[in-house]
Formats: sequence, C-alpha cells, structure tokens
Amino acid sequence: MLKIQTQSEWIARAKEVLPAGGFGNFDPGIIIARGEGSHVWDQDGKEYIDYLIGSGPMLLGHGHPEVMEAVLEQLPKGMTFFANNSKGIELAEAIIEAVPCCEQVRFVASGGEADMYAMRLARAYTGRDKILKFEGGYHGMSAEAQMSLAPSRRVNFPRAVPDSAGIPRSVAEQMLIAPFNDLDAVAALLDEHDDVAAIMVEPLQRIIPPEPGFLQGLRTLCDKFGVLLIFDEIVTGFRLAYGGAQERYGVTPDICTLGKITGGGFPLAALGASTEIMKHFDKSKVGEQGWLMQLGTLSGNPIASAAGLKTMEVLRRDGTYEHLRAIGKQLQQMQSDALNEAGIAHRICGDETLFDIYFTKAECRDYRSANHDDPQRNATYNATLRAHGVFKAPGKLYPSLAVTEADLEQTREAVRHAVEAIS
Repeated sequence: MLKIQTQSEWIARAKEVLPAGGFGNFDPGIIIARGEGSHVWDQDGKEYIDYLIGSGPMLLGHGHPEVMEAVLEQLPKGMTFFANNSKGIELAEAIIEAVPCCEQVRFVASGGEADMYAMRLARAYTGRDKILKFEGGYHGMSAEAQMSLAPSRRVNFPRAVPDSAGIPRSVAEQMLIAPFNDLDAVAALLDEHDDVAAIMVEPLQRIIPPEPGFLQGLRTLCDKFGVLLIFDEIVTGFRLAYGGAQERYGVTPDICTLGKITGGGFPLAALGASTEIMKHFDKSKVGEQGWLMQLGTLSGNPIASAAGLKTMEVLRRDGTYEHLRAIGKQLQQMQSDALNEAGIAHRICGDETLFDIYFTKAECRDYRSANHDDPQRNATYNATLRAHGVFKAPGKLYPSLAVTEADLEQTREAVRHAVEAIS
C-alpha cells in the first residue's frame, strides 16, 4: 500500500520537476489536494475557506452538483472532437444572448489566447497596427500583453516597458501605454497617433474601478477617432453582472473577451463582436488578405461547454447576483470595520464581487497610486489570514456563491487575528 505523502514531500518533488517549484500561477508553498463547495484542503488535510476559487472560475464553488451532473452526462458521449458539437453551439448562443457586444463568438482554450486574438482581430479590421493599453492592465501572456503590466521602473507615457525576457524590441513600438482613469491622456495619444487599431482595457482594472464617465469617455473617443474598443472581460464577464461589465457600467465595446466563469471551471474562453467585425474569421467573406487564421485543439470542446452552459443557467436564476453582492459587501465591511477600529489606514478597492485592501491613505485610481504604504504589512495580514483558514491571493479576494454564514463568521474571526498581527 502506497504511503500518503505529506505536503512538504510534494513540495520537494515539485522543486525537482517544475521551474521555481511551481506552475507559475500561485505560491508553490501550498499543495491543494481537493475542493468542495466554498472550501479547499491542502495535502496535509488543513481546511481553508476558498476566496481564490481557481483565480475566479469557480463562482458557484467547487463541485457544484448541477455542473457535475452536466459534465458526467457528457463524458461518456465524448470529450473533444476538433469539430463542431451541439454543446459548443448552445454555449455560443447563450453568450450572444447575455453579452451586449456579441453577435458572434469564437472559442479558444484560455483567456490569454482570447486577448491575443482580440488584438489581432482589431488590427485585421482597421488595417492599423498600434494597440493602446493601460499601465498595470493584465491581458494574458502574449508579447503585446506583457508590456507595462507590472513595470518595476517608471517611465514616461506612452513608452512601453516589457515585463518578460524574450520579447523583441519591435513589439514595444506597436504599443502605447496610458494611465488608467485618465481620459485626457488617452485623447492626447489618439490625437497624436493615427495608426491605433484599438484601446484594450479591463473595465475593472485588476481591482481598480473605473471612475464615473471613464469607460463612456473611452467609447466616445474610439468613435471619434475610428478606433475599436476592446473590453477584456476574462475576469468581469458573468461576475460583475450576468452581462458582465458591459451590463454593470452601461458601456458596449466593439470586441470583448470572456473566460474563467465561461467554462464552468474547465479550460474555455471566447472572444466576441459584431458580425461585421467577426467576418475576418471567414475567408470566404474577406479573402486571403483579410482572413484571420484561428484554430485550437480544445476550442469549444463539449465538456467545458456543458459546464459553462449549466453555470450560466444557475447564474440566470432570480436573486443570484444580489446574493453574491451581499456576500461581498459583508466581506468588505468586516475588514473595514476591524481596520478602522484599530486605526489602520486602508482603502477597500474594487467591486463587491471582486476586491481587496490597500494599506494606504491615498486614493487608488491607477497602477501608480494603487500601492501599499508598507508592503510587509499586507504580507503579514494575508499570511495571518491563511494561518487561520482563509485562502486568498495577496492582491485579490473573490467571493463565491458557495460562501455560507458559517464561512463568514470564520472569516470574521480570521480578520480579527490578522488585524491584531499588523496593529
């Protein structure tokens, strides 16, 4: 009989076979063994309330019974075909019904892939090369997206700074970088550069909300200068509202990307736009020169499509988003109350459905202002939360619909300990 290995043994094994001992996603010092509902367990059996939820996809919680049933029903019928299948077509129909800018969609396997194709689609449609993005905005792992995501040195706008080795210098020449929430800066760049294909933006940038009028201002500027507006809704899609940030903020982009929740916990993402823009995926309509080649082995696979369809069905039910926001509001309030009582300066930044704390007195409106006055304080706070059974990322907290009143009470107690640790 094989011995059940401890977490430390698994960590040692990981260091032998994985660079930096991990998958590149999260702290490699913890090995998650399983998840159920709002909880996960590490390899040593320690239980946590899960506010990471796979970095966002598990909005219904782990192993939601209806999603599991839909997946198990599909499994014996086939896992992937590299061909059209009815579940993928049904999911496309559901997305188009839900998301304002989508008249057609194309499926891919990851959000980063969707973002890369969205930029390429904008270039194909406009015949222009440059993309304007915002400093600190995350749009996947393509060379363009890895420009000024988390620059360690500040340079003058609109210069792009690569965040990774291995990116050709020529990529930076095709990217313009602007500060988030600054319409004047965007207007000046569009006035100066007549070769911008698109503005790409996270409507909620990481956890920084758009100021009133900012997204509508981008829409107006794009219309004025003939530039496409791309909403990266990989995170916000089906989270901020059923129709995503487009519904929540009342602004419709030209192109959007969707992921995470879209696949119900399985690898699946999509990009969508009007039929006019999406025709560039159809060679018979645009010819050889205008055609955008796109294919993927697992794109639109029936397992992920079945999980996504059932997830969307659950999310459409009455009161779902009101309940999610009520959970998020309680999580915000319990932390703010405890920190205020201790006299600790902080800002709750984000939306009730996705947020975190900055330990600062400053207003958090863009990448350069959204910082902790003392990063060690944040590290201690999060480490204490984890020690008391709260599992989250260092810079984000994802509420899920699986969170219970008992979970909230345990979180409140963990917050009390965390505030004491930094007082």
